Amino acid sequence: MKNILQKLENRIDNCNIKKKFYYLYIICILLPLVITDSIIVYIVIRSEKISQYKEMENAANAVQYSLSSTFEQAAGFAKKIYMNKYVNEFLDKEYKNTYDYVTSYYDFFRATRFEDSIGHNYVKVTMFSDNDTIVNGGGFSKIDRDAGLDWYRCFKKSGLTQMLFFDYDVTRHPVIKPERKVMFIKKLDFFNKQREKLFVAELDYSNIISYLKKMNYSMDIFVCQDKKIVLSNGKYTNIMDEFEEFNNQKDAGYKTSIVIYGAELDFYVLNTKNTALKEILNHLPIIIFLVMANAVFPIIMMQFLHKSFTVRLGILSDTLRNVDNEEDLVEIKNIHGDDEIGSLMTSYNKMAERINILIKIMYKNKIKEQEMILARQKAELLALRSQINPHFLFNTLESIRMHSVLRNENDTADMIEKLAVLERQYVDWGDEGFASVSRETELVKTYLDIQKYRFGDRLSYEIDIDSRCRDFIIPKLTVVTFVENACIHGIESKTSSGWIFVRIYLKNGFMYIEIEDTGKGMDEVYMERLLWKMRNANIQLLQGKERVGIINACLRLKMETNNEVVFELDGEEGIGFIVQIKIPCKYLKPEVEVC
Repeated sequence: MKNILQKLENRIDNCNIKKKFYYLYIICILLPLVITDSIIVYIVIRSEKISQYKEMENAANAVQYSLSSTFEQAAGFAKKIYMNKYVNEFLDKEYKNTYDYVTSYYDFFRATRFEDSIGHNYVKVTMFSDNDTIVNGGGFSKIDRDAGLDWYRCFKKSGLTQMLFFDYDVTRHPVIKPERKVMFIKKLDFFNKQREKLFVAELDYSNIISYLKKMNYSMDIFVCQDKKIVLSNGKYTNIMDEFEEFNNQKDAGYKTSIVIYGAELDFYVLNTKNTALKEILNHLPIIIFLVMANAVFPIIMMQFLHKSFTVRLGILSDTLRNVDNEEDLVEIKNIHGDDEIGSLMTSYNKMAERINILIKIMYKNKIKEQEMILARQKAELLALRSQINPHFLFNTLESIRMHSVLRNENDTADMIEKLAVLERQYVDWGDEGFASVSRETELVKTYLDIQKYRFGDRLSYEIDIDSRCRDFIIPKLTVVTFVENACIHGIESKTSSGWIFVRIYLKNGFMYIEIEDTGKGMDEVYMERLLWKMRNANIQLLQGKERVGIINACLRLKMETNNEVVFELDGEEGIGFIVQIKIPCKYLKPEVEVC
């Protein structure tokens, strides 16, 4: 026996790993799972469907029976009145005056005990006649009082002698609040067909709904007429609300329809929540048996595959796991077997030997390469910084010079002081060229004050900063560069007065920076060319002479946001221009929860 097992183990060692997976999958996984899952799924689904359908059918039948009984009671009341000679004579009699009618009315009730004959207090009975001498009230009324209502029109149109009618009565609003009604209508033409007489029994809608709820069915049951929910044991049962349309046909697990006294009613029962877990618990002994069977067979088979498959993979796994703890890759010793695992171990040893050699060669080269990349990036950033100062300073000095020439004023001390503040910001590139939004805003205000001094009433501005944005850090001179562009290319080029608006706020995970002016504007072709330059800003574009400051600012924003910053332009020539910058909050420091 020992020799047989040894031969089997050796044979498995030399068997390729694909066949081993086939054995493992078919014998230990596929076959047990197919059998187990098929039995469980079949039992659960079949039992669940049968039980659920039967439960829904019983519920629908019970509700149908209950409603039919209620409506039959109303029909029974109507039949009593229909065959009652005294009622018909009272409705047909011509009364001389109101007093004559009232006297006959009380005599009628004393002689016939009419109230006791019509039954329950949750049914309101009214008898209508086209007799003009009848006084409305006390269970009797003239037909012309309700001749314009829906129930009367529908009854006349149907041509039936008796009918069940669901109505939402809004005719007496606002004197009487609108409400739902269930009415049983019957012609009283047994004794005299010359005069139109009707029996109308108004059932207590709230009482019917209350009874349906007391039936305590877990599923939702809807009684619909013409796709409108007229009765239910759950939602849509408020007597003051208009009937709602039923739109859950796809969720209905059971449907039946009946016609009760001319009313075509559809009964829908919605599917209940999945009770598969309950069914599984009911069949738990069978499931446990199947799980045990699935566990025993894989264990037996795995014993044969253990040394050939698991042990050698464990050696390979332990070796690879120790890679992080070793400076060099460790080779595997005592490799045996000609299958894929043995081949993998051999290939790993060859790979480890080559990698150990390559690491020693490439490590220093990689460090030098990283140092070169960092040096190049710093050089590009320094180039960006050095390009900002002369460009901006020239424009600012030119503004002050033009103001002095035009007005011949000597009170430029304030402007020079503000210019000194600006120049100090350009020269001081501390904090790696970054500034808080609040500090950048102060710089913008200083610049606009200078331009305000120059343009006078021709320039007005407004700065609106979300308080949550003030501590965020952005590349220095980001906002003021675009404000400068609005002044020089927007307001200065327009003879009439104009506004500049600066807005910074948070929205949908971005910080928005918007600079808007009501200046000269820009034609669509030039706007598209400028937007392309902003979105593709690089060192090469800075070698040009047009919009250098804007490209500079855009390039710094792209570098700091991993090229995720979003630029948008909009405007119209002669109307104005707006720049929108969207910076993802994840690149802003300090990060706050509002983002």
